[in-house]
Amino acid sequence: MLKVDNLNQYYGGSHILRNLSFEAKIGEVTTLLGRNGVGKTTLLKSLMGLVKVKTGSISFDGKDITHAPSYERVKAGIGYVPQGREIFPRLTVDENLQMGLATRPGGTPIPPRIFEMFPVLKQMMKRRGGDLSGGQQQQLAIGRALAFGPRLLILDEPTEGIQPSIIKDIERAIRTLAEEGNMAILLVEQYYDFAESLADQYLVMERGEIIKRGAGKDMPKDGVRELLAV
Repeated sequence: MLKVDNLNQYYGGSHILRNLSFEAKIGEVTTLLGRNGVGKTTLLKSLMGLVKVKTGSISFDGKDITHAPSYERVKAGIGYVPQGREIFPRLTVDENLQMGLATRPGGTPIPPRIFEMFPVLKQMMKRRGGDLSGGQQQQLAIGRALAFGPRLLILDEPTEGIQPSIIKDIERAIRTLAEEGNMAILLVEQYYDFAESLADQYLVMERGEIIKRGAGKDMPKDGVRELLAV
C-alpha cells in the first residue's frame, strides 16, 4: 500500500533522513520505533507532504505521490494522527469528527464504527474538544482520521501522555482495524510493549537510518527493546 524508496531529508546542512526504504502492507501493522530525535516525525511529515522530499520517492497504492500536496494524499486515502493529537479545541466532538469528512460529499454521516470503537465519543458529541481528557482527545483524533475511510492510517506516538486504560482501548481499535484487512497501518511509537503487541513488521530508526527490521514476533529475540534503551 505504501512504498518508500531511498528517502533523504535535510534541515539546512543537517542530513535528517538517510536513504530510508520500507513498505507498509495492507492488513498489517508496521511499527516504527526509535528514541527521540532520530527523525520519526520528520519521516511522517514527509509522507504527508508537510515537508518537501529532497531525494527518493514515495508511492501509495501504486501511484507516485512524492510531490503531491497534502490534501491530494488525504483524498487518495491516507489518514494521519499527528503527535500531540492536534484536535480543534474550540470545536465540539461532533464538529471535529465532521472535519474528518472534508473530502467526502456534504451530508456524509459519521461512520458508526467510530462510536463502536470509542463509545465515549458518542456520549460527548456536544462537548468541546478542549474539555476532553488527553486520552479522550487521542480517541477523537483517531476517530477523525478514520471518518473518511482511509486505506492507510498513520499514527504518531498515540500512547504519549495517555492513561493505561485508554491505551488498551486504542490497542484494541488498532488490532481490529488491521484484522479487518482493509487498510495498512503505520504506527510510530516509543512505548515498546504497545508496539510489540501490535507489530506484524517492525523497523528501528537511529540517526535517520533504519538499523534493524523484521517480523513483529521476532522483536524480543532480535533485541529491539535493548536498541531503544537510553
